[in-house]
Amino acid sequence: MRSDWKTGERTLSTKRRKKRRKKNKKKFSFIAFIVLVFCICVGIRTIGLRRQSAELAERRASLEKQLKTEEQRTKELEELEKYMQTKRYMEEVAKEKLGLVYPDEILIEPDNK
Repeated sequence: MRSDWKTGERTLSTKRRKKRRKKNKKKFSFIAFIVLVFCICVGIRTIGLRRQSAELAERRASLEKQLKTEEQRTKELEELEKYMQTKRYMEEVAKEKLGLVYPDEILIEPDNK
Protein backbone atom coordinates (compact mmCIF):
# COMPACT_ATOMS: atom_id res chain seq x y z
CA MET A 1 0.00 0.00 0.00
CA ARG A 2 2.81 2.32 0.71
CA SER A 3 4.15 1.98 -2.78
CA ASP A 4 0.73 3.00 -4.17
CA TRP A 5 0.68 5.89 -1.86
CA LYS A 6 4.16 6.99 -2.98
CA THR A 7 3.29 6.43 -6.60
CA GLY A 8 0.13 8.41 -6.08
CA GLU A 9 2.13 11.14 -4.39
CA ARG A 10 4.63 11.14 -7.18
CA THR A 11 1.94 11.52 -9.77
CA LEU A 12 0.35 14.22 -7.66
CA SER A 13 3.62 16.13 -7.32
CA THR A 14 4.33 15.56 -11.01
CA LYS A 15 0.93 17.03 -11.83
CA ARG A 16 1.69 20.01 -9.59
CA ARG A 17 5.03 20.50 -11.31
CA LYS A 18 3.36 20.39 -14.70
CA LYS A 19 0.78 22.95 -13.54
CA ARG A 20 3.55 25.19 -12.20
CA ARG A 21 5.48 24.80 -15.44
CA LYS A 22 2.37 25.68 -17.39
CA LYS A 23 1.83 28.76 -15.19
CA ASN A 24 5.48 29.69 -15.53
CA LYS A 25 5.26 29.30 -19.30
CA LYS A 26 2.19 31.57 -19.36
CA LYS A 27 3.98 34.13 -17.19
CA PHE A 28 7.08 33.92 -19.37
CA SER A 29 4.97 34.25 -22.52
CA PHE A 30 3.20 37.28 -21.10
CA ILE A 31 6.48 38.90 -20.04
CA ALA A 32 8.04 38.10 -23.42
CA PHE A 33 5.04 39.67 -25.14
CA ILE A 34 5.35 42.82 -23.01
CA VAL A 35 9.09 43.04 -23.74
CA LEU A 36 8.42 42.58 -27.47
CA VAL A 37 5.78 45.33 -27.48
CA PHE A 38 8.18 47.59 -25.57
CA CYS A 39 10.97 46.91 -28.08
CA ILE A 40 8.65 47.66 -30.99
CA CYS A 41 7.58 50.94 -29.37
CA VAL A 42 11.20 51.92 -28.73
CA GLY A 43 12.11 51.03 -32.32
CA ILE A 44 9.28 53.10 -33.76
CA ARG A 45 10.20 56.04 -31.54
CA THR A 46 13.87 55.74 -32.54
CA ILE A 47 12.97 55.84 -36.23
CA GLY A 48 10.84 58.92 -35.65
CA LEU A 49 13.60 60.66 -33.71
CA ARG A 50 16.17 59.89 -36.41
CA ARG A 51 13.87 61.33 -39.06
CA GLN A 52 13.28 64.42 -36.92
CA SER A 53 17.02 64.75 -36.30
CA ALA A 54 17.72 64.64 -40.04
CA GLU A 55 15.08 67.30 -40.70
CA LEU A 56 16.51 69.53 -37.99
CA ALA A 57 20.05 69.10 -39.32
CA GLU A 58 18.83 70.07 -42.78
CA ARG A 59 17.02 73.11 -41.38
CA ARG A 60 20.10 74.11 -39.40
CA ALA A 61 22.26 73.97 -42.53
CA SER A 62 19.71 76.09 -44.37
CA LEU A 63 19.61 78.65 -41.57
CA GLU A 64 23.41 78.80 -41.39
CA LYS A 65 23.54 79.46 -45.13
CA GLN A 66 20.89 82.16 -44.73
CA LEU A 67 22.88 83.69 -41.86
CA LYS A 68 26.02 83.88 -44.01
CA THR A 69 24.02 85.53 -46.78
CA GLU A 70 22.57 88.08 -44.37
CA GLU A 71 25.99 88.80 -42.85
CA GLN A 72 27.35 89.47 -46.35
CA ARG A 73 24.40 91.73 -47.09
CA THR A 74 24.97 93.62 -43.83
CA LYS A 75 28.61 94.11 -44.79
CA GLU A 76 27.59 95.46 -48.21
CA LEU A 77 25.07 97.83 -46.64
CA GLU A 78 27.69 99.14 -44.20
CA GLU A 79 30.04 99.77 -47.13
CA LEU A 80 27.25 101.53 -49.01
CA GLU A 81 26.49 103.66 -45.95
CA LYS A 82 30.17 104.70 -45.76
CA TYR A 83 30.16 105.51 -49.48
CA MET A 84 27.01 107.58 -49.11
CA GLN A 85 28.83 109.79 -46.59
CA THR A 86 31.53 110.70 -49.11
CA LYS A 87 31.72 113.88 -51.18
CA ARG A 88 31.98 111.85 -54.39
CA TYR A 89 28.54 110.24 -53.77
CA MET A 90 26.95 113.63 -53.04
CA GLU A 91 28.34 115.02 -56.29
CA GLU A 92 26.98 112.05 -58.28
CA VAL A 93 23.50 112.46 -56.79
CA ALA A 94 23.54 116.20 -57.38
CA LYS A 95 24.48 115.70 -61.02
CA GLU A 96 22.28 112.71 -61.86
CA LYS A 97 19.12 113.38 -59.92
CA LEU A 98 19.10 117.12 -59.40
CA GLY A 99 20.85 118.14 -62.61
CA LEU A 100 23.28 120.44 -60.78
CA VAL A 101 26.67 121.36 -62.20
CA TYR A 102 29.67 123.34 -60.97
CA PRO A 103 29.68 127.01 -62.07
CA ASP A 104 32.73 126.51 -64.30
CA GLU A 105 31.50 123.16 -65.70
CA ILE A 106 30.08 122.87 -69.21
CA LEU A 107 27.29 120.38 -69.74
CA ILE A 108 26.96 118.75 -73.14
CA GLU A 109 23.78 116.83 -73.85
CA PRO A 110 23.25 114.64 -76.92
CA ASP A 111 20.43 115.38 -79.35
CA ASN A 112 17.60 112.87 -79.07
CA LYS A 113 15.84 113.27 -82.43
